[in-house]
Amino acid sequence: MGEVGDNVQPRSYWRWKKQDFFPEESFQNWGTYRFALSQAHHRFKDRLISRSNDAEEIEELRKQSENDMKRCLTWWDLTWFGFGSVIGAGIFVLTGQEAHDHAGPAIVLSYVASGVSAMLSVFCYTEFAVEIPVAGGSFAYLRIELGDFAAFITAGNILLESIVGTAAVARSWTSYFATLLNRQPESLRIHTSLTDGYNLLDPIAVAVLAISATIAMISTRKTSYFNWIASAINTVVIVFVIVAGFAHAKTSNLTPFLPFGAKGIFQAAAIVYFAYGGFDNIATMAEETKDPARDIPLGLLGSMSIITVIYCLMALALAMMQKYADIDRNAAYSVAFQSVGMKWAKYLVALGALKGMTTVLLVGALGQPRYVTHIARAHMIPPWFALVHPKTGTPINATLLITILAACIALFSSLNVLAGLLSLIGD
Repeated sequence: MGEVGDNVQPRSYWRWKKQDFFPEESFQNWGTYRFALSQAHHRFKDRLISRSNDAEEIEELRKQSENDMKRCLTWWDLTWFGFGSVIGAGIFVLTGQEAHDHAGPAIVLSYVASGVSAMLSVFCYTEFAVEIPVAGGSFAYLRIELGDFAAFITAGNILLESIVGTAAVARSWTSYFATLLNRQPESLRIHTSLTDGYNLLDPIAVAVLAISATIAMISTRKTSYFNWIASAINTVVIVFVIVAGFAHAKTSNLTPFLPFGAKGIFQAAAIVYFAYGGFDNIATMAEETKDPARDIPLGLLGSMSIITVIYCLMALALAMMQKYADIDRNAAYSVAFQSVGMKWAKYLVALGALKGMTTVLLVGALGQPRYVTHIARAHMIPPWFALVHPKTGTPINATLLITILAACIALFSSLNVLAGLLSLIGD
């Protein structure tokens, strides 16, 4: 796709000409730009009511990337990517907070309710991804169903939440790494005289983001291999938490089972639903899947089914180890194991959370740039970000954009600031 004719050499991937950033006629000179501004009302109306179609998304827009992404993923890869994108630090933090504040032992029912909601979302993503197997994910689906304007607003919100969320996970990675070294969470950050909330620089978070992005840019297939290894280690830790938790479980801790009533279950469910977030990244890998009609349903539904069972078992194990009122809101599993005489287990919990966050960052480094790639294909941002590297088969420019933005935020912003911003975006 990089050649126009037999005698035309393929264009270099690394190019910086104006035509690669602003190819539209409106940007050719000041006269055409002023004319475009005078037509802003009509152009906005066109964007508002126009719709894309399957053929345009699957065939025409992909040509904007000049090279195809490599179809190298199977249902097995997608299952592990789904596992890696969802199993992160959320289960280790949100479970304790919501069990203590809202649901009590019924936190397991909150995870069931959230799992059902997440599964319904997965069914929707699966159907669209099978019919429209492109890198755009929900952006491409919305362009067809609701038009460009709705797609752009939604994609912008998703990307903003993803970038901020990625920065938050990277900052958390540093905190858990410090815990694993038996140090205070803030001890590995650089203290400065900047404004409170931005005065703790985190170069480790930037390094982790850079490493994840580099792996993702080199090869999607090799990224899958790395994800297998990290997810396998994380699985071992999760199995330990479940088995050891039930080994020290007391059924008396389940009484009262509904201390906050049914309302508490649904309040907690609304929060712990975020622990299931990330599966939408898998839909953006449809363009790199060998057989989307078979692999995407198996990968998405298979991974989410397993994850729902795991979350429910982990929540039940925690609820049976300690009375809900004694559960620590910030380090639930570490304190629970300490209460049953397994102080050393906090390091294993930290390792599990660390590995979980590593896979979340890795899958995010794959999924988020593919959103950007398809948005650039539609020329809603400069098409330079739509280019796919001819050798790696990955969107390096889009990956660099997402990584640089997330790294800048992660370097300065504290977890409290990022958590507040995520809450605002989510609302």
